[in-house]
Amino acid sequence: MILRDTEGSQVEIDPTVLVRNPAMWRRLDTDTRTSIRRGTLLCGETALRRLAERIDRETALTVFKVSGLQ
Repeated sequence: MILRDTEGSQVEIDPTVLVRNPAMWRRLDTDTRTSIRRGTLLCGETALRRLAERIDRETALTVFKVSGLQ
């Protein structure tokens, strides 16, 4: 995944990093929602929504495992 800011700087990140790092994901998710509201997210909304669904699913599975509910 390639993320770009409004000034043109960019960073490439493997989505798996976000799946394994909930704090980083929450920050990106919050900032993404802000970008959508401001109209500065130019593309990638669908991909980010899919990633959010994947992360939610992975998180739920982990919670079930840890609680012995799986």
